[in-house]
Amino acid sequence: MINPWTPEIELTIQEASELIATQFPELLPINISFLGLGFDNTVFRVNDQYVFRFPRREIAVNLIKTENRLLPHIAPSLNLPIPEPIFFGSPSESYPWPFSGYKIVKGATPGALSDEIRIAAVEPLAKFLRNLHRFPIENANDFNVPFDQLNRLSIPIRREKLADNVNKAVKDGLINNPEMIRDYLKYLRNVEVKQEYALVHGDLHFKNLLMDTNGMISGIIDWGDVHIGHPAVDLSIVYSYLPPAGRSRFFEVYGHVDENTLYLARFKAIFTSVMLVRFANDQTDQRGLNTALQSLNMALVD
Repeated sequence: MINPWTPEIELTIQEASELIATQFPELLPINISFLGLGFDNTVFRVNDQYVFRFPRREIAVNLIKTENRLLPHIAPSLNLPIPEPIFFGSPSESYPWPFSGYKIVKGATPGALSDEIRIAAVEPLAKFLRNLHRFPIENANDFNVPFDQLNRLSIPIRREKLADNVNKAVKDGLINNPEMIRDYLKYLRNVEVKQEYALVHGDLHFKNLLMDTNGMISGIIDWGDVHIGHPAVDLSIVYSYLPPAGRSRFFEVYGHVDENTLYLARFKAIFTSVMLVRFANDQTDQRGLNTALQSLNMALVD
């Protein structure tokens, strides 16, 4: 079975370098290195100043176009840096899709972290999501930001997929507490996703956070899943990144949310964390696997 991160096109460093050099000769000579990859994009660092992202799957093409339209307009209202596109690559004979280049946001994705470092992120994250979720929906509509088309919070739709990913992760020996997550699945309730619209990042987890050398959050990256949807999609970060001791303070800053929203946020955190466990294992990324397991274990604790 094909995994959701299986690429349709995967550029080499040489191919990416040639595309950038051809379309943006002002960047010559090109000094390029592989930076990372996600489900949708392959990412390269260029001249130690820029990050270029190339879709790996056709589904990512419209996502990167949405980013290009929206990100420059929301950046001023956010308290944490986000990528702002400044180079807009076009399809060519050698590569069929558009791609984008951004001024680099400094920092590195987190590994396994202490509770103290995670708790230090409570207020910056709460302020960031409060500001993002208050961005006027009518303005987001002006930039053709889509509504949620993937039923990201639908427990009836996603329960079976979560169970399948859990079974595969357990079979591969990746989860060291299968009883806990199977108990969670056993008692998982179908919760109504009430209509509550906000501009949401859409894919907020540890791989899309950047940290400085002191462990402080220095940026939020990878906005390909940005959409108009339920805030619980983003509030999942409360469960996958923050220890229980920091969660009440988060909502003091962010604002009150109802119990259904909390339930859905935790479900999204667990769903995504299990997927990231399998992804890291598939990519032979031990650091990512350890961090994803830490996220999963944190989300399983009330």
